[in-house]
Amino acid sequence: MSADAVHPGAPAGDEVLAEAARRRTLAIISHPDAGKSTLTEALALHAHAIRQAGHVHGKAGRAGVVSDWQDMEKQRGISISSAVLQLHHAGRVLNVLDTPGHADFSEDTYRVLAAVDVAVMLVDAANGMERQTRKLFEVCQQRRIPVITVINKWDRPGLDALGLLDEIAEVTKLRPTPLNWPVGVAGDFRGLLDRASGDYLRFTRTPGGASLAEEQRMSPAEAESEEGSAWGQALEESDLLSATGGDLDEASFLRHESTPVLFTAAVANVGVGQLLQALGDLAPAPSPPTDTAGRERPVDAPFSAQVFKVQAGMNPAHRDRLAFARVRTGVFERGMTVTNARTGRPLVLKHVQTVFGADRQTLDAAWPGDVIGMVNAAHVNVGDTLFTGPSVTFPPIPSFTPEHFSVAAPTDLGHAKQFRSGLAALDAEGVVQVLYSERRGHGEPVLAVVGPLQYEVAAHRMANEFRAPVRIDPLPYSEVRRVHARDIATVQADRGSEVVLRSDGQALALFTDRWRLAGFERSHPDVELLPVMAATEPF
Repeated sequence: MSADAVHPGAPAGDEVLAEAARRRTLAIISHPDAGKSTLTEALALHAHAIRQAGHVHGKAGRAGVVSDWQDMEKQRGISISSAVLQLHHAGRVLNVLDTPGHADFSEDTYRVLAAVDVAVMLVDAANGMERQTRKLFEVCQQRRIPVITVINKWDRPGLDALGLLDEIAEVTKLRPTPLNWPVGVAGDFRGLLDRASGDYLRFTRTPGGASLAEEQRMSPAEAESEEGSAWGQALEESDLLSATGGDLDEASFLRHESTPVLFTAAVANVGVGQLLQALGDLAPAPSPPTDTAGRERPVDAPFSAQVFKVQAGMNPAHRDRLAFARVRTGVFERGMTVTNARTGRPLVLKHVQTVFGADRQTLDAAWPGDVIGMVNAAHVNVGDTLFTGPSVTFPPIPSFTPEHFSVAAPTDLGHAKQFRSGLAALDAEGVVQVLYSERRGHGEPVLAVVGPLQYEVAAHRMANEFRAPVRIDPLPYSEVRRVHARDIATVQADRGSEVVLRSDGQALALFTDRWRLAGFERSHPDVELLPVMAATEPF
């Protein structure tokens, strides 16, 4: 069957639109240690996708969280790779992408943000809008991704609630519109005022927080009797919010002018049910995507999807490679033939799976907003557009400019084959960028990263996953620019610089520092040096 043929028995447009309307595709973003993985786990618990919530460090006899599946994630208690979970709640399908918080893994998070329709921005009640949270919010702002804000860890000592709203408004330029309001200050969390109904929600935490907290809904009169002045203060602050424009405005939220706010204590599973409901009610369903020519492709058009992540090693027994793609339009059906817009080559999607953390199941169908995992899909890279019917190419997914450079070499030359295949897999995933130069040859490639923690991940995975331990020696370079092939010899002849080739064939000029770069530009004004971008072809 050709890629342009209509797939037999393909669902009608009305069915595609109905299924798309049920989908919500979201990423959870924040600074490290704000509780992203814990919140993801709590959402899965409230959606009854798991029976018990884990803990990022497996404390108190609890298992680790399902979204942190790599050995290093379990050992360090940090997320180093994005994870995908599909949850079902109240007739909605939530595709939840948990992202790394550490700045060294920003590229993984940025790729994920190209695949979602809404972001949940997690703010630590004690620390407010931290540096990485601000950076990730800026990406959402650039891409016009609506943001729901969650102020987490309210069961611990923290900042003033109104003060936090002021900080959020100042940093994001969005108007905070709380859906609930805490009764009791941070660290003395009594419960939540449901601002829509005026009711009081009181929670009884279960031992260890591994199961759902018992929720009791009370009338305002009962709340006043139970909580006294704490309830009165919450009412006064809620009234102040209403008087100053702090009530929910769904239209302005979708226009990226306001942000709904919820207060939670995710580790105790408190307030998470309200977030789950808000995601179903407020988060936008998939909308028509725009291609590279600026044209919209209807949601019920023939199938199209874009690859946003490649992950190796999810099944250590088989050393397979999984390419994650967000379905943009139409419906995926197992066995269909699609075309890769970059290569023009057909691809039969026989081995496609749905992913829940590290658990995988064969997938028969998927709809706009869903994430599919293609097993060992040859010649598929991050950013690729896959389609049937009329040809389409979606805009490329940008990559980060690396800031650190090192030479990698195998510690055992007898494992050269594993060394090459392992680095190729890590390059495809975006764990590191693998660069080659004539000066060093293919035996000692240059590894380029955003942050040094990526080197730890690369070394750990090379040793434990690919059985090819490596030695990583830093290089003195800190500046990188794209360079035309005709100017490579000029750059190579300059002291303090080197030219390396990226896996897509792009030549990159490395300089020891910005002064050396500035000196080269003065000496060679005819050489064009450009910022590093997500170029799919050499210029």
